[in-house]
Amino acid sequence: MSGMLALESESHATNPLDVLEQILGANEWVCERPSEREMVAEAPGKWCDYAMFFSWAPEMSAMHFSCAFDMKVPQNRRAPLFELLSLANEKLWIGHFGLESEEGVPVYRHAVLLRGAPGASAESLEDLVDIALNECERFFPAFQFVLWGGKPPKEALEAAMLDCVGEA
Repeated sequence: MSGMLALESESHATNPLDVLEQILGANEWVCERPSEREMVAEAPGKWCDYAMFFSWAPEMSAMHFSCAFDMKVPQNRRAPLFELLSLANEKLWIGHFGLESEEGVPVYRHAVLLRGAPGASAESLEDLVDIALNECERFFPAFQFVLWGGKPPKEALEAAMLDCVGEA
């Protein structure tokens, strides 16, 4: 692999959490930096508030991001939820949905590689957060239909993905 031939003098990307902290602050969202490598934040949504977690790994020049729903999945509803996650992931271009195993919370996850770049732009980080929140909002009704409405995953996804045309 050509990547293994990288020069040792090549610098790592700057910490994108510094830029994200400014973006989240400008939106007046609560955020906290437990360390230089981690940041947690809360963003309001139409359906619920979302807990966001950002983790920076400078040795890989990579940032991991997750956006957790404010809901817990009961053990007896996990099988249909896993089917829904699979169907929903087929519709995503960026990131994926998963289930946090210990807490039983649905999450949207994405990672950004920044090797060779001086850092992530404010625009790309804003897009990262916007895309995550939009996808969570878009699929939230399907999660509700499966978890609390008892709908089959395919039917729940179809119902949630209906696009309204015109005005009432």
